[in-house]
Amino acid sequence: MTQEATQTPAGQYYYGTGRRKTTVARIRLYPGTGEIEINGRPYMTVFTRVTHQQKARRPLEVAEAADRFNIVAKITGGGVSAWADAVAHGAARALISYDEKLRPALRKAGLLTRDPRIKERKKPGLKRARKAPQYTKR
Repeated sequence: MTQEATQTPAGQYYYGTGRRKTTVARIRLYPGTGEIEINGRPYMTVFTRVTHQQKARRPLEVAEAADRFNIVAKITGGGVSAWADAVAHGAARALISYDEKLRPALRKAGLLTRDPRIKERKKPGLKRARKAPQYTKR
C-alpha cells in the first residue's frame, strides 16, 4: 500500500501509521503552523512530561518542518510513553510520504524503527510468562 497525499474538505494531508508495543497512532499531517492535536486535545494536555512533548515534536524538528505542518493524531491502546513514540513514528512516516528525500535523516534519528516489544504470554504450569512456582523438596 502506498502512502500518498489525500484530499479532504479540510484540505490536503499526508498520512502515516505509527506503532509502539500495542499502541497504534493514525497520523495526518496538514499544512499549518506546527500545532499537534491528539484525540481532539492539544498535545500539551495529553503529554504532561517535557520528554513526551519533545518526542512528539522530534520528526518535524529533524525534517526542519516544525512550522509548516499541523499533526492530527488518533491513538488507541498502550500508555502515554508509547503514545509519544507512536506519534513520532507515524509523523516520520507521514513526512516520508510528503518528501522521500527526508528518509535518510529520519532513519539516522531512529524515527522509522518500530518498537515491536509486547507482553509475553503466560505459559501453562507457570505463574506468569517465566516465573515458576517455588520449588519444594518435601
